[in-house]
Amino acid sequence: MTSAWISLAVFFVCYVLFVALPTRRSWTACTGGLLLVLTTSLTWREALLEKISWNVMGLFFGTLILAEMFLLSRVPAVMAEWLVDRCRSTRLAMLALCMLSGVISIFVENVAVVLLVAPVALSLADKLKINPVPLLIGVAVSSNLQGTATMIGDPPSMILAGHMRMGFWDFFVYQGKIGIFFAVQTGMLASLAVLAFLFRKNKDKPAQIDQEQALSWTPAAMLGVLVLGLSFATVIDPEFRWFAGTFTLVLGAVALVWFRLRVRWTSTRALVRALDWDTTFFLIGVFVLVGGLSDSGWMDHLAEFMSKTVGSGPLLAFVMIVVFAVVISGFVDNVPFLLVMIPVTQKVAAHMQVEVPLLMFGLLIGSCLGGNLTPIGASANVVTIGILRKRGYTVSFRDFMRVGIPFTVAAVVSSCVLVWLVWGI
Repeated sequence: MTSAWISLAVFFVCYVLFVALPTRRSWTACTGGLLLVLTTSLTWREALLEKISWNVMGLFFGTLILAEMFLLSRVPAVMAEWLVDRCRSTRLAMLALCMLSGVISIFVENVAVVLLVAPVALSLADKLKINPVPLLIGVAVSSNLQGTATMIGDPPSMILAGHMRMGFWDFFVYQGKIGIFFAVQTGMLASLAVLAFLFRKNKDKPAQIDQEQALSWTPAAMLGVLVLGLSFATVIDPEFRWFAGTFTLVLGAVALVWFRLRVRWTSTRALVRALDWDTTFFLIGVFVLVGGLSDSGWMDHLAEFMSKTVGSGPLLAFVMIVVFAVVISGFVDNVPFLLVMIPVTQKVAAHMQVEVPLLMFGLLIGSCLGGNLTPIGASANVVTIGILRKRGYTVSFRDFMRVGIPFTVAAVVSSCVLVWLVWGI
């Protein structure tokens, strides 16, 4: 068997296992990457130094540290409780929680946001004796949506930033045009209208929620420093090779030293244990898997097939990539899918002579928002279902998709319309 077929077989088996064994995805990805090295499809040097984007990994892991401290500081919980207590109706309070979950997810990993906001949402539901299922699903899908908006919101955004050499502010304005941040906000407004309709029966005045006190505002300030530092990334490192990851890791290390010396509400060991190690090693393994697949030439074949399928119509290519991404990401992890599709999409854009950002932004929107279709499409959804199950609520696919499908359709369509108007015409 040639290296090309070995790379394809290993990737396919790993992809199936990502779906079948989601709790073992890091082991699966790293084992698959090791198999490529052992079968000489890749050398150790290629696997560790060329295929893995250590700049993206540094950006991801450093952000994890800062985000975990931000959550432990209880600042987001204080914000959520303050917001709920100032809403005039339960409906507005529910929408406010969903919107706040999205805002926090711009800077913090989605699963962590759900774990943080869920207790506030459950407390509100208990006091008003309402079904918490639609509210918690709304929190989850809102978190998944806004994670797409910035460079540090979600791993797929970091990966795309690395590939396109984008800095933090390029998500707002890219090449002199409106960036993906505003497309996501357009999707947020449309999906918020969907949630407002779904929550329309909750008109009572919300009950007061006991207020917490923030343990420290320093982690919030450090997140601000992170955004400030990353705003200079494209000036210092136009090729996106080292600065973003190095700066974020150094800031994370400084934060750990501060945490060790000044914090008394929990231990540094507990903080380190709480970090998302599974996603960290999953990303490392997937970088190697996709790197082997890229060298095999299969992506060239896929790009050629897609180009022939859509002919010369940029609108058809844009719609096909978005729909394909939404459907696939509704059932499987979007990270390996995105890593495979980025070079394919770039080749399709070059073949059709259309703007690369048009197809790339469509790919990112479809990959990230497609996870909101089903309860297994995103990790935040799985965690939400688990939280509700512990409270005695069984959420079926149908229950979830009553919220997920209209939310996703509204968000994807409105976001992509703006992307097309800016980049496609």
